[in-house]
Amino acid sequence: MCVRSCFQSPRLQWVWRTAFLKHTQRRHQGSHRWTHLGGSTYRAVIFDMGGVLIPSPGRVAAEWEVQNRIPSGTILKALMEGGENGPWMRFMRAEITAEGFLREFGRLCSEMLKTSVPVDSFFSLLTSERVAKQFPVMTEAITQIRAKGLQTAVLSNNFYLPNQKSFLPLDRKQFDVIVESCMEGICKPDPRIYKLCLEQLGLQPSESIFLDDLGTNLKEAARLGIHTIKVNDPETAVKELEALLGFTLRVGVPNTRPVKKTMEIPKDSLQKYLKDLLGIQTTGPLELLQFDHGQSNPTYYIRLANRDLVLRKKPPGTLLPSAHAIEREFRIMKALANAGVPVPNVLDLCEDSSVIGTPFYVMEYCPGLIYKDPSLPGLEPSHRRAIYTAMNTVLCKIHSVDLQAVGLEDYGKQGINDCDLTQLGIPAAEEYFRMYCLQMGLPPTENWNFYMAFSFFRVAAILQGVYKRSLTGQASSTYAEQTGKLTEFVSNLAWDFAVKEGFRVFKEMPFTNPLTRSYHTWARPQSQWCPTGSRSYSSVPEASPAHTSRGGLVISPESLSPPVRELYHRLKHFMEQRVYPAEPELQSHQASAARWSPSPLIEDLKEKAKAEGLWNLFLPLEADPEKKYGAGLTNVEYAHLCELMGTSLYAPEVCNCSAPDTGNMELLVRYGTEAQKARWLIPLLEGKARSCFAMTEPQVASSDATNIEASIREEDSFYVINGHKWWITGQGRPPVPTHGRMPPCTCDPRNLSTSCCSFCFGQLPFLGGFLAPRSGILDPRCQLCVFMGKTDPHAPRHRQQSVLLVPMDTPGIKIIRPLTVYGLEDAPGGHGEVRFEHVRVPKENMVLGPGRGFEIAQGRLGPGRIHHCMRLIGFSERALALMKARVKSRLAFGKPLVEQGTVLADIAQSRVEIEQARLLVLRAAHLMDLAGNKAAALDIAMIKMVAPSMASRVIDRAIQAFGAAGLSSDYPLAQFFTWARALRFADGPDEVHRATVAKLELKHRI
Repeated sequence: MCVRSCFQSPRLQWVWRTAFLKHTQRRHQGSHRWTHLGGSTYRAVIFDMGGVLIPSPGRVAAEWEVQNRIPSGTILKALMEGGENGPWMRFMRAEITAEGFLREFGRLCSEMLKTSVPVDSFFSLLTSERVAKQFPVMTEAITQIRAKGLQTAVLSNNFYLPNQKSFLPLDRKQFDVIVESCMEGICKPDPRIYKLCLEQLGLQPSESIFLDDLGTNLKEAARLGIHTIKVNDPETAVKELEALLGFTLRVGVPNTRPVKKTMEIPKDSLQKYLKDLLGIQTTGPLELLQFDHGQSNPTYYIRLANRDLVLRKKPPGTLLPSAHAIEREFRIMKALANAGVPVPNVLDLCEDSSVIGTPFYVMEYCPGLIYKDPSLPGLEPSHRRAIYTAMNTVLCKIHSVDLQAVGLEDYGKQGINDCDLTQLGIPAAEEYFRMYCLQMGLPPTENWNFYMAFSFFRVAAILQGVYKRSLTGQASSTYAEQTGKLTEFVSNLAWDFAVKEGFRVFKEMPFTNPLTRSYHTWARPQSQWCPTGSRSYSSVPEASPAHTSRGGLVISPESLSPPVRELYHRLKHFMEQRVYPAEPELQSHQASAARWSPSPLIEDLKEKAKAEGLWNLFLPLEADPEKKYGAGLTNVEYAHLCELMGTSLYAPEVCNCSAPDTGNMELLVRYGTEAQKARWLIPLLEGKARSCFAMTEPQVASSDATNIEASIREEDSFYVINGHKWWITGQGRPPVPTHGRMPPCTCDPRNLSTSCCSFCFGQLPFLGGFLAPRSGILDPRCQLCVFMGKTDPHAPRHRQQSVLLVPMDTPGIKIIRPLTVYGLEDAPGGHGEVRFEHVRVPKENMVLGPGRGFEIAQGRLGPGRIHHCMRLIGFSERALALMKARVKSRLAFGKPLVEQGTVLADIAQSRVEIEQARLLVLRAAHLMDLAGNKAAALDIAMIKMVAPSMASRVIDRAIQAFGAAGLSSDYPLAQFFTWARALRFADGPDEVHRATVAKLELKHRI
């Protein structure tokens, strides 16, 4: 993205620092000295770090506070709290560790706001590679200073990181001396630290210049005789430094490089052409550089006789007739300039290929900044907003041009239809489009997805051409090869928008194409803990490139697109090599005294899954089109992987694909603010935290979400929660029976809360014959409760409910008791009954806004129930495989069980029911991909009716074939059955789903 100086907005004048200072350079004998016009001599420049070389803590704090909805100035106030004896200054002097600082600092911030403040995330942002980058203007200045023979130094109030290394995200080779407060035990503005720096430089105070962003530090330096520069903006500070030193610190033309060998052009003939064009009589040389960005026509910087120019030409080689039309570019640029659109001044079009080998045009060079990262790192939020607003304004100016008046009536199509708004950036797409329509005086368009698809397909075609040119060495950009390889990703995005638009148009039309049938076989019996066969589709041919999940319904893993098929086989291999062999040990852990602590083996498997790219597979592509958070799979693609994970009780957690975290993460991706995502989504995605969902209430029939009674009352800048919830589940792994007793705890088991001792959390006594399980809400890894309550009981029925994100360390959350399923626990997850008493939550923790809870709950549950249904099919396949192995190995009444007619009938019936359910689930997933969750409501309701009941029947037949062993924990069948039965409530009661299907049937098919 290029933002040029020709955007004449007063709000953008801070951006453009284009004037270069020229001063007299005087050398003295001996060591290098530089004399300013006023007569002072300098031999060194000393830099502070934060606020001078990298963004200051204050600036980072301001950005972080906006993202996390923390009142402005909170962090800065806490940093200054206590002065020299405050936690920040003691941290700078290494008197406390990073852990100690964060503990004190967090307490300080929380006391200020009367609520929990996630200072860990602020510290992570402050020290992250994304933020702690040296300003390029300072890097260039340091290079020039050292080239002139002066010394450079860093004098910084700094701290140690948790790894005991100091926080210095700089190239140490840039500096002759580095003085850090944490290593010396003294901080600025203590005069001793300045003297120490001067001593190491071997200089007098008057021989140095010191740059800092804090007045108190500069005042002490000036008192010692050091010349000082206050840094408010690095660009301005460099200009002041240039004035003092007397030589230029900004040299060269940004974003240029020497001309590539394959892109060279004849200088002599070009120079003659330019002399004639500009009327220049000079004999000086022509300077020629190539810009290192851009993907189309090669672009060059030219300097001749104090004239700065830009030349754009066609690339060499054979081109398509309409490609790289620089004649068209020239015509449009000239017309736009005449219409008052801010573009560089174009000078001439040369269509004579004998000059430099191809046609070209010349325009004036327009200094400015090029932002390649659309997040505009290092800028204040207000500056980012100003840049994007200016871009929108200029875009509207372009689209408001009277094409006939400027002589472009025969070019292209008029109006918004040709706009490419897919890369407009930081403001949400909807907000940016509204801004555009408002300035243009246009109503919002209904077929937005059509234009998105068109734009992405067009970009994909361009990228393919870029990649081809990179193979022949004719590409303009240094990064052409990498950029060209984005073609498939961009075209997939285009297809996603295209199918959504197609379904929007044709959603009322019935489906007429029959679905393809598939046939499955299972083979080779194995141990009870390993799958006893693999799915094969004998009637489905090898997948063709066109036969992917983006076209017809994909019912076979072998028909998935090549990348997803490879992912499926990689997951299958991981299950066979890592997960299944670990199941006996994991089952033993669930039955041991240590079951209330997460299994170390599970944590080890998680790291292995991450390393193999089998992590966070669940997020659907339409919710995460940039693959920022997940694997970028469609619902159909993930369905096949989810079934595979469902063959093990433990695999979903191992791959960070287990409920309720998956639903909560998708809720945050779809509906969360950036601040909410930073605080809760990222730890969940990284597997460093768990979450729970609080909706069901014991006093009402919670199958009707509008019945909930928990209240959310507004009070000042907070919401106050009061309510009684149960079945708050924080882990989707099925329950296991308990064996043995734990030692007693001093906490009162009848009044558990988050303030209980850690011993209580992990080692509770028996309650009613069972250990009190560490449910999601008790699990120390659980940091977030997604809470649903009523904000307005008098609003319309489906606008009364709201969803709040409740930090688990908020006072007032009280655990009444744990709950068991058929008398079995769910360690280390579980289910709890909880009271929320006067729980105060900041207003910014509201999701979407008051009254949106029912909408959020419905959006959250669609994909999650697809996941449950596919896992249930995985349960069923595993149960049937175990059943087949069992009946082949057991004798009864004189012959193998496999020869008994009733057993054969059960096997046949199970296979048919599994296949029927799988096809129905895949169809629902397919419709969700094409048209979204709402349009697939009928199919989602049907699979929620079918899958749990089907799984219960298939697993029950397997248990019957096993005899008494099927009831034990020696096999996963009892756990499979318990979970399948529970899902007939957890996914909503069967009666509700049947009613939904019937109503939709009567509505659409009469």
